[in-house]
Amino acid sequence: MSVRDGDGPGSATVVVASNRGPVSFSMQDDGTLAAKRGGGGLVAGLSSAARGGDTVWVCAALSEADRIAARRAERGRLDTDGHDTGGVAVRMLDIDPGTFQRAYNGVANSTLWFIHHLLYDVPNQPNFDQVFRREWSSYVDYNRAFAAALAEEAGFGAKVVVQDYHLTLTPAFLRELRPDLRIGHFSHTPWAPPAYFRLLPDDVAAQVLRGILGADYAAFLTRRWAEAFAGCCADVLGTRVAEGVTEGVAAIEHAGGLTHIGVHGLGVDGEFLKERAAAPDVDLRRSGLLAAAGDRKIIVRVDRTELSKNIVRGLAAYREFLRDHPEWHDRVVHVALAYPSRHDLPEYREYTAAVQRIAKEIDDEFGTHAWRPLILGVEDDFARSLAAYLIADVALINPIRDGMNLVAKEVPVVSDKGCAVVLSREAGAADDLGDAALLINPFDISGTAAALRAALEMPRAELLDRWRRLAAAATATTPQRWFADQLRALDGDPQPPRS
Repeated sequence: MSVRDGDGPGSATVVVASNRGPVSFSMQDDGTLAAKRGGGGLVAGLSSAARGGDTVWVCAALSEADRIAARRAERGRLDTDGHDTGGVAVRMLDIDPGTFQRAYNGVANSTLWFIHHLLYDVPNQPNFDQVFRREWSSYVDYNRAFAAALAEEAGFGAKVVVQDYHLTLTPAFLRELRPDLRIGHFSHTPWAPPAYFRLLPDDVAAQVLRGILGADYAAFLTRRWAEAFAGCCADVLGTRVAEGVTEGVAAIEHAGGLTHIGVHGLGVDGEFLKERAAAPDVDLRRSGLLAAAGDRKIIVRVDRTELSKNIVRGLAAYREFLRDHPEWHDRVVHVALAYPSRHDLPEYREYTAAVQRIAKEIDDEFGTHAWRPLILGVEDDFARSLAAYLIADVALINPIRDGMNLVAKEVPVVSDKGCAVVLSREAGAADDLGDAALLINPFDISGTAAALRAALEMPRAELLDRWRRLAAAATATTPQRWFADQLRALDGDPQPPRS
């Protein structure tokens, strides 16, 4: 398919692409499908921004119930098949389950995620063998399926914004099909430095970079991730950075085209969070947590049990704090909400087990009949997360590496009494929240323990000052503005097709 003049095959003026969409499905006992809001930080950031107008959101079916819904809807258009999609026009792709699993788990989550978060145990992994090559072939097919769907939905000259590491090849494939389009790609993860990125096979590393460079505009959450990407392009592809570019880090010349590089920090929708936090189900969970904690200070963390979130070291820091400061015994409770993630991968099952082991060790060492020092929650519950935000005196966010981390921004916005934030300097949010947070080295357990003490003992006036600055920074770039800024960056004459 190639559209060079006239109308495109679709009518959308804006098309969004992401692996996970704004709605997911489950099968009920009576055979009907029940829809619910899609999970994940990316969905939270995009859902409110993509409502209304001539916008279509293209996503993948992640479960068998999703696939059934996609098959029943004409061309997978859920919004025209009677489903509640939250006011967003949604096309869900029914991709072969084997292809999806190899692309999603084999490449996106077990390879690219590990590369960008620097998670490999390098003496032992990665090993790129024939199994990986089959997975990579599926990743290519998966990205081509998205490109074909985007080409069908987009009107002539439309703007297409492709999201994240699942779809790094899609911009170049879409460019081949629709040279008339204005294409953007946004990376929600960190970007690996060149030396680490080159753990990938040379041809795979080059294809990932060329895939994103198929876009007119490639954007990142922070300047350091953008600069790492530009460094990888120079190191792997020998690209040249064009000088004198405004409103961005740089522009990269490659294969006869120019890809502008931009930075768009993502904030939270404060109005939505506060409204949702006032709901009865949140109040019920708040009462339960307060009953368990009593009148003690409360340290809160909310994370998926994802390797990069560094939950085990965070719990180890809390244990060290309790060991070093017995005067805090029976005066503090740590509410750790660690929701299961990617349990079809063995590394994640073991990590969840490690979280549960250290949690039990803390309870065994310090717990008494009157004091439970740690409340560990392992069931995904958004209302409970908001309840924890409301009552937090301290929020602990200590990822090894994170593209942004919206929890660091959600807690101070929802908090109803003021809170301190202990934040890893390796989270993209550290660039936005700055000295209003207590920044830590995520590998320094003793340093994290000291920061927890400093947060708990912070003078009230200082805490309130930091809290107000955190909340203001967290809402400075709403999801709507974040998305609109990317669309504005795509304005202008189309770049020539890449050869």
